[in-house]
Amino acid sequence: MGVKVSVIVNVHNPGVTANACIRSAVEQTMPAAEYQVIFVDDGSTDGIGERLDTIAAARQNVRVMHLPHTGSPTRGRNVALAAATGDYVYFLDQGDRLEKDAIARMYERAVETDADVLIGRLIRDFGPPMTAFERGTARADILRDRLLSLLVPQQLYRRAFLEEHDLGFAVPGGRMAEQAFAMRAYLRAKVIAVLSEHVCCHLGDRRGGEEEPRTMAKELIGVLDDIDTYVGEGRQRDRMYAHWFRYAVLRPLLTARFADSSVDRGLHFRVAQELVMERFPARLDRYLPVQLRVVAAYVRMGRLDQVVLLSNSSRRAGLRADLTEVRWDAHVLVLGLNVEVLSGDGTPDRYRTQGERVHWIPPRALETASLDDSVTDVTEAVERARVDLYVRHSETGAIHFLPMTQHVETVPDGRNKVRVQIKGEARLDVTKAAHGEPLKPGQWEVHVRMFGGANQARSRVGRSDGPLNCLGVLAQRPRVRLVVPCWTDHGELGLAVEPRSFSESIALVSPGVEIKKLDGHVYVVLPVPYVPPSGGPPMELVLRSTGRSGREVCAPALVEAGVPGKFAGQLVAKVPVKWMMPTPDQLGPGRWLSSLRASEEEIGLRFALEIRRGRIQVRPAAADQRRRSPMGRDTMLHRIGRRLPGARHLVRLARAGKHRYLKD
Repeated sequence: MGVKVSVIVNVHNPGVTANACIRSAVEQTMPAAEYQVIFVDDGSTDGIGERLDTIAAARQNVRVMHLPHTGSPTRGRNVALAAATGDYVYFLDQGDRLEKDAIARMYERAVETDADVLIGRLIRDFGPPMTAFERGTARADILRDRLLSLLVPQQLYRRAFLEEHDLGFAVPGGRMAEQAFAMRAYLRAKVIAVLSEHVCCHLGDRRGGEEEPRTMAKELIGVLDDIDTYVGEGRQRDRMYAHWFRYAVLRPLLTARFADSSVDRGLHFRVAQELVMERFPARLDRYLPVQLRVVAAYVRMGRLDQVVLLSNSSRRAGLRADLTEVRWDAHVLVLGLNVEVLSGDGTPDRYRTQGERVHWIPPRALETASLDDSVTDVTEAVERARVDLYVRHSETGAIHFLPMTQHVETVPDGRNKVRVQIKGEARLDVTKAAHGEPLKPGQWEVHVRMFGGANQARSRVGRSDGPLNCLGVLAQRPRVRLVVPCWTDHGELGLAVEPRSFSESIALVSPGVEIKKLDGHVYVVLPVPYVPPSGGPPMELVLRSTGRSGREVCAPALVEAGVPGKFAGQLVAKVPVKWMMPTPDQLGPGRWLSSLRASEEEIGLRFALEIRRGRIQVRPAAADQRRRSPMGRDTMLHRIGRRLPGARHLVRLARAGKHRYLKD
């Protein structure tokens, strides 16, 4: 049986960051005889070459190729591609990580669909979500399935297909060369398949590097020539052109790098102007957001000064997503949202009205007299404004989009000014939100992004006024599982699927704590998202002082039944408090961290009590404080030392000296 897949990995001085990549490449579930791994060492000097040679000596399906340093992975990919023997090839960067069964799953789907290019699901911890993986398809279309958002080399390519069309990476090449390679493969492929049901590769941080403008322009012209060859005139070709116009030509002119590089920006601007005049006619501007339409107009007028002013004036747009409703409909979590784009100063974005038309308001520093009204007109964009809501697993990075009903409202805000808001309702079905499958256990973040008017922005769904008063539910598929809505440490909405224990489910919602003072005691009342039939295990509330004493005060914590349909229950602990000269079993002045202790575990709660001047206040407890050792030190020597004159000063000097010098 021949080699099915060749995995090509470029490395250059990765240090320890390549450990996960190397391990994921050589430890695939596909039998070793059926796939090969080719590591290309681009002149590394940190010892990675010798390490890879050792791995190759112990594994027959691993090969290492050593090249002189080029500073770009493209030449190494071409060399390894020529040496590959697999039916398919997969390109991997040194910071990426494959799932254990990724190669087997992708190969099986590629053979099943007879794909020239198969795109396995990619996830990353940076940038916007990859919308192309909302659904899988055996016959993907470049535009309909948003493949232009996936112009990366981390895909499975049929090797015979690449050889037939003489496809390779430009040398030397950067990000543009990688995107051009993927685009050329899309245009020539008879079948492009998307595997979205399973995560295949975790993308790492990309290696930076600024590309020379004329090299970038040459590569871009080649891509546009290919589009002309394979796509007929019309709307489809214009939309492809508009993508490259937007991301390769205009977007770089609004970056801080362009605005600050006074020496190089003249050349960059001239190259962009030549491209615009030769290949990007004005009819393409209708596919651009309004800021880039303004940039395109200034480029055609040769107004570098205005482009620089716009770049310096443009701040990143923000987003505010207010929760208007949180409720359960059986096992479906219903979220009501009111979403609005914020300008760079944090105020709601406003637009100018002119009759029935809506116009973007450019920064005051710009000379707008030469701009036609059609350039700033965003009426249609406002009408098409929309919101996407998705959940992201905090550990794996997996993303799933949620169905949502929504409508756009324009709100008057002053004379001839309006704001744009989107009101909607999203439904999160925990039993089938993951491409028809239940959500996996763990913490899920809730994110929102908005496309509207002049801007697009994304954010977490933030905390609204008041605690999150929502029940946990028991989802019935594929088995009974507890699902709890909760707030993160930063006040952002999240969802916990299958908390590990009853104590952890209470800790998740512990920011909703309430306190009451009565007869020399503090009653600490915690919400309980779900009360098991047994009432839960015996527990006690533990409060530890953050002061030098490290005192610990414990009190029994009892679970009380809640009100059906409103809250499941509450946990109540009665703690004695004394403002002056407290005994060891009483709370006194200071800051007290909280935790919940059961028979087999103790888990930190997400609040602290601060007692000052006769008042008790609830404060958030930072994650690092909750991870502190539960054992404090309060020995006889410590108590005596605190009372000796000058003892604390000597201790501080000793500690400073301990950290002042490095030991051999």
